[in-house]
This record gives sequence, C-alpha cells and structure tokens, in this order.
Amino acid sequence: MNLIVGATGLVGGEICRRLAAQQKPVRALVRPTGDASRIDELRAAGAELATGDLRDPASIQAACTGAAAVLSTASSVLSRQPGDTIDGVDRLGQLHLIEAAKSAGVKHFVYVSFSPISEDFALQRAKRDVEQALMASGMTYTILRPTFFMEIWLSPALGFDAAARRARIYGTGENPISWISFPNVAEFAVRSLETAAARNASFTLGGPEAVAPLEVVRIFEELGGAPFTVEYVMEAVLRVGMTSARRALDEAFAALSLGYAHGDAIDMRAALEAMPVRLVGVREYAKWLLSESG
Repeated sequence: MNLIVGATGLVGGEICRRLAAQQKPVRALVRPTGDASRIDELRAAGAELATGDLRDPASIQAACTGAAAVLSTASSVLSRQPGDTIDGVDRLGQLHLIEAAKSAGVKHFVYVSFSPISEDFALQRAKRDVEQALMASGMTYTILRPTFFMEIWLSPALGFDAAARRARIYGTGENPISWISFPNVAEFAVRSLETAAARNASFTLGGPEAVAPLEVVRIFEELGGAPFTVEYVMEAVLRVGMTSARRALDEAFAALSLGYAHGDAIDMRAALEAMPVRLVGVREYAKWLLSESG
C-alpha cells in the first residue's frame, strides 16, 4: 500500500493517478473539508480514501497502518484551510507523519520539499527540519527538492497571464530558472519507489534548461504572435515585504519571490541518470498553455 499525503494537491493528485494507472495500491489521505471535486477524482482513479489531517496525529497513525510507502507532498502554502499554519502543517504535521510512519513499519518515505533558497524564513526552516528528521528516522527515504513550478509561477495567480498577454516579473528577470512541470515531479516521486539510486538520497529537481523570466516572456510572445505587457516587482520591494510580514505565509511568498529574482539553475544530470524522466521545457509548456487559452 502506498499512502499519499497531500493527495488533493497538484503533485499529490498526479502521484495518485500515476500509481493507480500502474495498478499499484493507493491510499489517498483527504481532509473532511477537502475539495470535493478532487476527492471524487481520486475515488474515480481507484484510490482508497483515508480521512485525516496532519494536525490530528491519531488520524495520521490510522492512515499509516498497513502502508509500505508514504509519499508526502502536503503543505499549507497553496491548499491552506482555516487553522492551517506553516508551523502546524509544514513542520509539526510532517514530523508527526514521520513518527507515525516509522511506528507503523513503513519501509520507504518520499518527501517533496523545495529547492534551497538563500533567505532565512519559517517555511524553509520547517522543510529542512523535516528533511533532517526523515534522514534520522531509520526508514529508507527519498527527498525531492523541486524548483519553481511552471504551472504556479507562470500562471495568472502570480501575475503571468498568457491569455491577457501580461507578465509580472520578480526582480530584473535576467537570472535563469530551471522551471519544472508538476507532472515531472510526480513522476520522479513514483519512480523513486523502485529505483535503487533513490534509496536514502536527495535530488534537487528542475526542468531541461534554465531560462530567465524575460526569455520566458519572449518565448510566449514568439509563440503567441503578440507582445506582452511586463510589470516588475523589484527586489527591494520584495525584501521589505519579507521583513515586514506579520504572517509566515506572507513571509514565505516574499522569500520565494526573492528566490525567483535571484534565479535557480539546476544541474539535472544526477537525477536523470538515476531516473530518466522526460522533462517538459518552457517552450512545450507555453505551446500547451497558449492553445488552452485560445
């Protein structure tokens, strides 16, 4: 049995679908207040549903019972609900999950974290604490640290609106980023379960090439045949937002935006040698997104 924690999220849901398509047993942890449509999709894919919450250790212990592997993508950053906090979900919740998995006899724990950023902020501290606890747990572990998701950072939610031909750029837009597509992260997670080189290993993940944000805009302009209006959020503004943030979630967004501004080029040779995944690049994603947006 493979327990997926964060199953209603982008990466977690894709992991469930890929494992189910391979006829692998899947148990999806869902919250009572979770997105009903996504829960229905998991059920339709053939996943066994377990109701629980990272803030409820008893429910996590029950969900881990009988599981051979746990794959956790859960975070409070995108799918937060009332009462969610970075400390409660991303740190304590994940630490409780590691303890529950260990006591239940789980053999392999796959944890989706994120690529290191030079800033010091609560979300990153939580992720690194969980990584250290997992490495010390005695379970076989795989830690995946993807960089910026195209589907999130190149989306209207963060100011990149291909349909409206508008782009928000954090920083100067000149520093390359190895943008990654979330299905690729899900594929690495699935493959890590049966890859010897992924046992007790950590991989920082990116796409096939590092592309500066302004070059991303040029690719969209070329493929769409129309210019974009570009808005800049400069680094000084982001840093003020980070230092003045009253909530850890606001601090996290400002810090991640600073990471974007600084760039994040990833050398994928080791990860691809271990798990030869076909990576989706910015141009391929842009073609798909422009076709979807008409």
